[in-house]
Amino acid sequence: MFLSKASMFLSPGRVRSAFGRLAAALAVVAFASGTASASVTYSFTGVTNNSVADTNTGVDQLSVTVSAVVGNPNQVDFRFDNAGPNASSITDVYFDDGSLLGIASLTDSGAGVAFSVGATPGNLPGGNVIDFNASSPSTFFTADSLPAVEPNGVNPGEWLTVRFNLTSGQTYNDTINALSLALAHPGVDWTGGLRIGIHVQGFAGGGSESLVNGQPGPETTATPEPASLATAGLGVLMGLGYAWRRRKQTAA
Repeated sequence: MFLSKASMFLSPGRVRSAFGRLAAALAVVAFASGTASASVTYSFTGVTNNSVADTNTGVDQLSVTVSAVVGNPNQVDFRFDNAGPNASSITDVYFDDGSLLGIASLTDSGAGVAFSVGATPGNLPGGNVIDFNASSPSTFFTADSLPAVEPNGVNPGEWLTVRFNLTSGQTYNDTINALSLALAHPGVDWTGGLRIGIHVQGFAGGGSESLVNGQPGPETTATPEPASLATAGLGVLMGLGYAWRRRKQTAA
């Protein structure tokens, strides 16, 4: 109501000008809101099996979500989550190679989670049984906690995101395809395939285990918040149009 009354005092030229500026702004917002981020979450499966209970804990509560980076199609995020509740800590992450070029950034949930590029040891412990190769070059395809022992890794309720630059021309879809290719040929370092390994310590019994990504869940998409701004702005636009028509009718 306030908008309609205020608009009654605007000249037709000013209303048209305001109408045009708002329409242009909404077009920009609508374009941004139409950009969705796709992601796929992968479970883990055991590579080593020092303890059945520890391996089952890792399988049950650890995951990695691979996501497109909005605004940069040549980067992909890998977010490692420890859902808990059982004691465990992801202390090393390894990538066997696919579409990856190099680590762009490491971000985490804080509160003791701190990682740096380059893991020790350079390859996934026990990874030789599945021909896992991440040690060449290790400085680009691995990361570990500082220092690389629990509880400095990803503990229950915590997370780590590794953002990767992709090789020239590669995209999020190529990364998902590389993961699918490796899963279709388990136990070998398949050319063009991508595998994700983790070394986990801090189990209740004091042991450690290595795991590799397993089957994916369904792909999901998330639309950024600007969509709600576009909806609100559309209401304002309609209000201006209504007020302008009312004014013309009154003048007639």
